Amino acid sequence: MSDGHSHGHHDHHEQAHGHGHGHPHTQGHGHSHPPSPLRHRLAHLLKPHSHETADKLDSALESSARGMRALWVSLAVLGGTALAQAVVVVASGSVALLGDTVHNTADALTAVPLGIAFMLGRRAATRRFTYGYGRAEDLAGIAIVLTIAASAAFAAWTAVDRLLDPRPVAQIPAVAVAALVGFAGNEWVARYRIRVGRAIGSAALVADGLHARTDGFTSLAVLLSAGGAALGWQLADPIVGLAITAAIVLVLRDAAREVFRRVMDAVDPALVDRAEQALREVAGVREVGELRLRWIGHRLRAEVAVVVDGEATVRQAHAIAVDAEHALLHAVPRLTAALVHADPAPVPGEADPHLALAHHTAA
Repeated sequence: MSDGHSHGHHDHHEQAHGHGHGHPHTQGHGHSHPPSPLRHRLAHLLKPHSHETADKLDSALESSARGMRALWVSLAVLGGTALAQAVVVVASGSVALLGDTVHNTADALTAVPLGIAFMLGRRAATRRFTYGYGRAEDLAGIAIVLTIAASAAFAAWTAVDRLLDPRPVAQIPAVAVAALVGFAGNEWVARYRIRVGRAIGSAALVADGLHARTDGFTSLAVLLSAGGAALGWQLADPIVGLAITAAIVLVLRDAAREVFRRVMDAVDPALVDRAEQALREVAGVREVGELRLRWIGHRLRAEVAVVVDGEATVRQAHAIAVDAEHALLHAVPRLTAALVHADPAPVPGEADPHLALAHHTAA
């Protein structure tokens, strides 16, 4: 075909499709690299067009390892926090603290589906799962949302039960200390998860971090319960328990929205703008046609059609497509693969081939 294809697959496999080429980094790209240690070569294989230190560290292997580390550290911290709170719950009978403890326990246990997703995401693509297993993170995100919903329902049930059957709270100073322990543990875990999740592009890990952050504020709410109980107001404990339930529901809404967007292949429109701008600056690109970005786990893939001179040879069109691919991989954070299709500029009276194809398909 005279329009030329450039198919850039820069994950674990280089593939050639019909009229296109998979082109490894070492051939015909006009730059070379000195020998490097095995770790660097592995990172470069996974993201070969990256030349910035931050991007090199953000290989599939490295990001999954960071995600796993964040999960297990979070599990240890939240598990210890929940255990300390559970001891006080047994001694005090506080339903507000019970709700907080249950939520902290659920938050710690969300490390399990995320851990499985990260391990699956490190597996190589197969002939059945040609894009790999990165979307397992989206399934983990759904599991996390369901876990948050279950903890909200349990917290609401215990609070309503205590409203209907008020009982005094014992060991009030211990309840107050447990509330502060819960806040400190959750806030530390929230900051850690959100930081790592944003660094590696994991929506599920960021959602889990936001979940932990609200858990911290609900732990502080338990202080109000302890204060009310100290003043002899028995309803303070279940009312704060209901307030904690409301806070959990708010987290549920935010986490569900984030996971829904990822499952539906939503991306930040700013990334699309950034990609289009980078493509327009490529020599030989007359126009940017259809551009699609999608997350697969915590890595991005791109598919784009660019318009080039209709009189360009196949080799010239291919070279422009390669330059466009380079520009995308450099401009868009966490982009690890780009498929670029070069279309010839239509002559007067000629229809856009993509529009004609879309019309034919619809018919």
